[in-house]
Amino acid sequence: MLDSGSDPTSDLSSDARLAEANFAAVVLASVASAAPTTVVLIDGPSGAGKSTLADQVVAGWPGARRPTLVRLDDIYPGWGGLDAGILHLERHVLAPRRAGRPAAWQRFDWTVEAPLEWHRVDPDLPLIVEGCGALARAHTDLSDIRVWLDAEDHSRKRRAIARDGERFLAHWDEWQHEWEQYLLRESPAEQSTLRLFAPS
Repeated sequence: MLDSGSDPTSDLSSDARLAEANFAAVVLASVASAAPTTVVLIDGPSGAGKSTLADQVVAGWPGARRPTLVRLDDIYPGWGGLDAGILHLERHVLAPRRAGRPAAWQRFDWTVEAPLEWHRVDPDLPLIVEGCGALARAHTDLSDIRVWLDAEDHSRKRRAIARDGERFLAHWDEWQHEWEQYLLRESPAEQSTLRLFAPS
């Protein structure tokens, strides 16, 4: 979760990589005839492969106008920040953008534990948002394509820890509790237009 620059596929089998490439093809088929400023949201539990899928969709996006990619991991204000990240995305990115107003998001630095610089979101480009909480109910009418990506619990925990290390392991239960409350409150899978399940 902390290092969006790491390679989340480093511990995956070739079969898993192939499946995720196919997932990207499914999403890209949905955007082939979408509007130039379409908004794609990708949600699912930690370690399911959301970051990898988002990267592949950006790389394969049709045309010369590559989408802006926003990662919720860069927005959450710490380990207890799932709900705050959801609200930040709605208020500062999705709602203003849908209303034709300037949109931006503020990066939270996990090292110094403080919010830092703001990043403008170009309203003339497509937008992809990936991360836990992306499919909150309030985001449904502010988006066009909503992807739910799931995976077996044991597999996704292994992948998440391999990606983020012992720091995530120490906070796994805390984050999992927030995630479970989010699932009960928001029923995010029900807001999806595409449902995908990653192999173990």
